[in-house]
Amino acid sequence: MNPSQTPRVFSERYELNHLIARGGMAEVYRAHDRLLDRPVALKVLFPELSVDRSFVERFRREAQAAANLSHPNIVPVFDWGEDTGTYFIVMEFIDGRPLSSILKTQGPLDAERTADIGVHVAAALGYAHRHNVIHRDVKPGNVLITDEGQVKVTDFGIARAVNTEESLTQTGAVMGTATYFSPEQAEGRGVDARSDIYSLGVVLFEMSTGRPPFLGDTPVAVASKHVRDIPPTPRELNPSIPPTFEAIILKSMAKDQANRYPTAEDLRADLLRFSEGRTVQAASDTTAMMAAAAGTTVAMGAVAAPDATRTVPLGADLADEPEEEDKKNRTRRYLILLAILIVALLVAGYFLGRNLGYFGGSRTFSLPDVAGQQVGPATSALDASGLTVVRHNQVSGDAPGTVIATNPKGGSPVKKGDTVTLDVAVAPPPRKVAVPSGLVGGSVSNAQQLLQAAHLNSSVKYVQNSATQGTVLSTQPPAGTRIDQGRTVVLDVSSGPANVLVPSLAGQSQPAAEQLLTSAGLTPGSIFQQSSNQYAAGIVISSNPGPGASVPPGSAVSIVVSTGAPPPPTTTTTTTAPPPTTTTTTSKSSGNGNGNGNGG
Repeated sequence: MNPSQTPRVFSERYELNHLIARGGMAEVYRAHDRLLDRPVALKVLFPELSVDRSFVERFRREAQAAANLSHPNIVPVFDWGEDTGTYFIVMEFIDGRPLSSILKTQGPLDAERTADIGVHVAAALGYAHRHNVIHRDVKPGNVLITDEGQVKVTDFGIARAVNTEESLTQTGAVMGTATYFSPEQAEGRGVDARSDIYSLGVVLFEMSTGRPPFLGDTPVAVASKHVRDIPPTPRELNPSIPPTFEAIILKSMAKDQANRYPTAEDLRADLLRFSEGRTVQAASDTTAMMAAAAGTTVAMGAVAAPDATRTVPLGADLADEPEEEDKKNRTRRYLILLAILIVALLVAGYFLGRNLGYFGGSRTFSLPDVAGQQVGPATSALDASGLTVVRHNQVSGDAPGTVIATNPKGGSPVKKGDTVTLDVAVAPPPRKVAVPSGLVGGSVSNAQQLLQAAHLNSSVKYVQNSATQGTVLSTQPPAGTRIDQGRTVVLDVSSGPANVLVPSLAGQSQPAAEQLLTSAGLTPGSIFQQSSNQYAAGIVISSNPGPGASVPPGSAVSIVVSTGAPPPPTTTTTTTAPPPTTTTTTSKSSGNGNGNGNGG
């Protein structure tokens, strides 16, 4: 909003105060609801979006759906409408900061704080999903944190009104959105609640590590990485992250929708388990999914000695008794020897079984050959085999996350508890570039072009200043600072000086009025003269703009000065011509001279 203009009022109700933020398809203002006398946030869509009638219809449906959501973690939509061709949404004004701003100033958050924020965002998503509303644009900029620590999610359903394919071509306008795309969004396939879960997983990744999983020069490049590339594990970027919390993030970011949490409530429940120190479902799911269903059963049978009791047949000769006794003794000896042999075989079998891994022993087996696989599945497979995995990153031309080699090599004999080192391909570190000089003092559009040419992103923060509107005042970080390609440089841009009010000048002398204007930061303008019965000569009658008008500093104010009372009206004397002269003709007559004949 140009400060030199009179504040715009939408639908004769919502008066714009000042710009809060500018996004890819709208500007957000703090506004005043005149009817209910309360502050609100007004999202004003760019006029060019109203040209597409199909967009307008989608926007109408989605705004209505979002307005029906009522949840403690969702910023409510109060109203929406159209004013002179511009569409707008009225939301609750949240006095807080977006999560994106917190991450820029504070860097990575600890796992406990990240999990706590994730619990509230997942609760908001779960509620919306139960009401058939998919967010489609979950990102740090749409998560607000109040000073009291409340978490609020905004912009529900609005992203659906924007055509994704067209948005991807608007460089800079949707870079933040592409950063958090799910693979199915990037490919233009149908989305569901699990798409929001993936995006929230990306947000958890960034909160934990200080950077998103994928970076690129263009939105299309970033979106394609969500489809093809394996992200670095969170613990690779921040070893202090607990493995169980890393498992939650990776399960949320599974490229296959079927491998993610089925619902946002399931994700929320796992985050709560982590916060409470209980076993998380993500870890057991990964182990169960990768473990081989193999096992061996050892059956051992008892060996019973044959009956040694001899039965003497009826009628046998008692003389044969000694010979029979000898046979009996020999049989007994054979049986004892057989029992000893059986016991020895059992003992040998037991120790052999232990050596092979049975009866609690350590079984030797061939190390699975995981070279060429992605590090995530390879690690899970080796973990399931009872091996300890150590990751060693190695810069390589192979796809990031690919296992280049193992030590020991695949096929080598190993047993449970042995350590296996994985050499994992990683991309070269981002190239450092310097923040360009010449940004301060120039226009914001020129600064954005220079940053784009340096492979840097930009965000704009408007600040009231006496400099010309749109002038770059400073940059964060300053010019010359070397930072990674793809980082965001914040531009502090002048929104123009604050307006001043025209003082009341009526009744002042002309010099005094001019002094009042100068003291108020305004410029005395044209002088007009006019007679007045109310003000003496030399006294100011009025000004233009009038008293109380809000105008930019330095504006010219013309004044009307009295010339005194107007002169009395001039009296005009009219001379009337004398009446015409009457001529009397007297006639002489005979007789008594009485022409009236009044005698007698």
